[in-house]
Amino acid sequence: MPTEPASHADTIPGLAAAAARRWPNRPAIVDGDKTLTFSELDEERRRAGRALIALGIERGDRVGIWAPNIWEWIVAALAVQSAGAIVVPVNTRMKGQEAADILSDAGARALFVIGDFLGAHYPDLISAVWPKPLEQMIVLRDARAGETDWESFLALADEVSEAELAARMPDADDISDILFTSGTTGRAKGVMTAHGQNLRAFDAWASAVGLVEGDRYLVVSPFFHSFGYKAGWVAALMRGATVYPVQAFDAELALAQIERDRITVMPGAPTLYHSLLAHPRLKDFDISSLRAAITGSATIPPILIERMRSELGFDVVLSGYGLTESCGVVSLSVASDDPETVATACGRAIEGIELRCVDEKGNPVPTGTPGEVVVRGYNVMRGYFNNPEATRDTVDADGWLHTGDVGLLDERGYLRITDRMKDMFIVGGFNCYPAEVERLLSAHPAVGQVAVIGVPDDRLGEVGKAFVVPKPGATINGAEIIAWAREHMANYKVPRFVDIVAALPTNASGKVVKPELRKMSVPAT
Repeated sequence: MPTEPASHADTIPGLAAAAARRWPNRPAIVDGDKTLTFSELDEERRRAGRALIALGIERGDRVGIWAPNIWEWIVAALAVQSAGAIVVPVNTRMKGQEAADILSDAGARALFVIGDFLGAHYPDLISAVWPKPLEQMIVLRDARAGETDWESFLALADEVSEAELAARMPDADDISDILFTSGTTGRAKGVMTAHGQNLRAFDAWASAVGLVEGDRYLVVSPFFHSFGYKAGWVAALMRGATVYPVQAFDAELALAQIERDRITVMPGAPTLYHSLLAHPRLKDFDISSLRAAITGSATIPPILIERMRSELGFDVVLSGYGLTESCGVVSLSVASDDPETVATACGRAIEGIELRCVDEKGNPVPTGTPGEVVVRGYNVMRGYFNNPEATRDTVDADGWLHTGDVGLLDERGYLRITDRMKDMFIVGGFNCYPAEVERLLSAHPAVGQVAVIGVPDDRLGEVGKAFVVPKPGATINGAEIIAWAREHMANYKVPRFVDIVAALPTNASGKVVKPELRKMSVPAT
């Protein structure tokens, strides 16, 4: 088996090569009927990497991947990086024009794309709005006549030698990927991070979770997001864990798979665990294999952590904080933290990272005082792609990454996120942070999930509006919620309006999409 030079060990494809040497016969990926050992995964990586070189991909080129969690996604990403190019993941929930904008902004020369998914043929979606830089499209599954399928693409590998591929391998400081931010405050920006910084950050993540050789890891978070990509299959490669990709989450199917495949590790957004706990047949499934979970959100009710341990059987439940611009990791809790700490805080800064909360002038605020969360260290992005002005606005001259999140640090150094600065609203002169109100409302015995936004008010400027999903079997109305809130929180925090809804709008990562709530809301008068 070809080996990679030691200088490439701190790269993502170098990690795959090392895993193949260490665990050649252990399963790396189980995707339905398809199983790849670590040795087979590395072989597929090299074959696809050679095919990309034959296709004309050069060092530093950008290559998009627009597909759900499938084994080909992992191979394609490793191949792109093995050829010295840069991966550009594209959100599968995007429409054709949105995807085209991302690919155009990235200057992507090639695209790996799923065929049929979510009731659409994705090659048709992109063909209708073909971005100018794009030259090649490879259809990973369900290719139609006239489209380049996966096997036809791989056949190109015979034109390129292993030596040519080895010469293309990146170094630790080379850019590994460009992940585009959600763009909720404007046009999406491409976040550039390098191989070495990603591996260092997720080595810390894997150690905190206790990910070990032989773990069976159900990756529900999408690969286009750092949680599914870096905390997902990259972390698994580090530790010799087996990845079980999930294309689209369904609570019953997930429970059945946990039982069938004896899943041990399952990170995800709080909504994932809420869905499992709310399933009426939860007790019919043997999910005793579950061992470790990690979640993250501004609002996690402590009762959720307790129920994850008592009803889902997790021995380890952690929370963390990160953002795309920080390689996805800033802080993590530890296994010994109590449910209250895990729910209300995001842990302490990982080793090698500085974390502060600062005022408008950039000065650190006192312990326990809210301020903007800023981060400095090896995990800070290399910048926004082709956007130096936005980079300067986000990373200051001293290297501090300004997150735009409001938080506070306690005396232990634990971080608690109060909210996004843009989500804060002012009620009669008082700053009101939705995450705090959501956390308080989550303690109501009938509240399953809740999201809060600010809406205009003639007298107070803005007031809170809550969208509440009742717990299964519970009956509640808005007036009762408001009355309860008046007894449990300061008056300015009490929502003036409450909508009882069946579900909250979420994105593919499981996070509540507050712009959608604002569209649903009628301004207060």
